[in-house]
Amino acid sequence: MTETECVVVGGGPAGMVLGLLLARAGVQVTVLEKHADFLRDFRGDTVHASTLRLLDELGLGPEFAEIPHRLVDTITMEMDAGSVTIGLSRIPGGHKHIALVPQWDFLELLATAAAREPSFTLLRNAEVTGLLTEHGRVVGVRYRDRTEHSGEPEENRGSGSTGTEHELRAALTVGCDGRDSTVRAAAGVAPRTFGAPIDVCWFRLPRRDGDPVGNVGRFSVGHLVVMLDRGDYWQVAYVIRKGGDANLRAAGVAALRTEMAGLVPWTSDRLDTIGSWDDVKLLDVKVDRMRRWFSDGLLLIGDAAHAMSPVGGVGINLAVADAVAAARLLAAPLRLSHGVTPARLKRVQRRRRWPAILIQAGQRLVHKAVLGPQLAADPTDRPRATELPRAVKLLGRYPLLQAIPGYLVAVGPLPEHAPSWARRRPAVAFATAE
Repeated sequence: MTETECVVVGGGPAGMVLGLLLARAGVQVTVLEKHADFLRDFRGDTVHASTLRLLDELGLGPEFAEIPHRLVDTITMEMDAGSVTIGLSRIPGGHKHIALVPQWDFLELLATAAAREPSFTLLRNAEVTGLLTEHGRVVGVRYRDRTEHSGEPEENRGSGSTGTEHELRAALTVGCDGRDSTVRAAAGVAPRTFGAPIDVCWFRLPRRDGDPVGNVGRFSVGHLVVMLDRGDYWQVAYVIRKGGDANLRAAGVAALRTEMAGLVPWTSDRLDTIGSWDDVKLLDVKVDRMRRWFSDGLLLIGDAAHAMSPVGGVGINLAVADAVAAARLLAAPLRLSHGVTPARLKRVQRRRRWPAILIQAGQRLVHKAVLGPQLAADPTDRPRATELPRAVKLLGRYPLLQAIPGYLVAVGPLPEHAPSWARRRPAVAFATAE
């Protein structure tokens, strides 16, 4: 393949949803995914109410129900001084919960649905290395076929790996390749950064009979642990102060096991599975946002346009909403050969920019008012250890206020609905496109 109408870089949630929707509009769309499969240790596995509703609108609800998952209808903050539970029963719609599901299963569901559309192509092992430009306009991408290295460990086949080089021309290139976007770097643009007071260490622990079901959280002065139930194991997020990874590692992995045992005692019988620091992966938490998400022939969405904090687990769902809006606004000019002008791309940014700003503002507030002070506090300071943060006190004192964070987390500002033409098979006349 040397030409397509739209090339989507990145087979994550945003890229796969955009590819599916454009294909249902009859647009020739090619998604480039640099890995051989989706079986990677993703950092987030939450599918929120707005995305569950989108799957229903696309007719994929029954297929999603077949994927092993957990439904969570409350969000509990457990602290030394007490706990506050935020219920999701007040949010509108049929899904008053969020789902915890392995993201690789979610992406395979989307890929399978998209593969039913004749105009959809997914190229795996396709690592984008640069952009094609003509007269200042992006007209496609260069990518490397990594198939010959697909059996090697990921660390052995980085950007320096050899492979067959290809060019793929397109009327529109969409970067959905995450917070460290290759497309964004190739375009020579950088986001505005806001900083974050936290980093996250990720590791696995076995799950055993008698363990709690669903997500588990523990918030103590100087410490925060969130555990995601993946069925046969726990994916553990051990939150630390920004830049604290070096000190943590210097203390030794045994110190990490000791701290985990003190915070979550029922995990003590399996902490020896954390054998070394090779079993612990660091997430350098970033909060940033592009001032301009587009140029002629190029659009950035999802984390490539606005990297989110893990607070609330909303990054996936915000990226999916970006993809829905982009598909609705861009399908017609792509399909009918009107050309995707910068003015049309600007409409995508104008619609999706303020939800990103609002969510990031909320995350930064949580960083400043709750996470930063709590993680910076001395664990031996007992008066501090018995005092709930002011924001948490307000949620406990006024239950109606809980509906606000519940809605922002589970639904989000400006949730997007599937276009009418995407709810049908491609045989439906495209004249119904919005």
